[in-house]
Amino acid sequence: MPAGVPWPTYLKMFAASLLAMCAGAEAVHRYYRPDLAIPEIPPKPGELQTELLGLKEKQHEPQISE
Repeated sequence: MPAGVPWPTYLKMFAASLLAMCAGAEAVHRYYRPDLAIPEIPPKPGELQTELLGLKEKQHEPQISE
């Protein structure tokens, strides 16, 4: 057994870590409420809420070099 830990202790720690991981994922999923709907028509650029709308404006500004 890894690190000389007995099987019952190892299985308890494994179960506890697995439950904590699942509970954390569920908490994040409920907090952020992801939109899992699949649209039939792909959205146009800029329509997604996940895109950074100000990023495109900053990228297209001309750079002045002296």
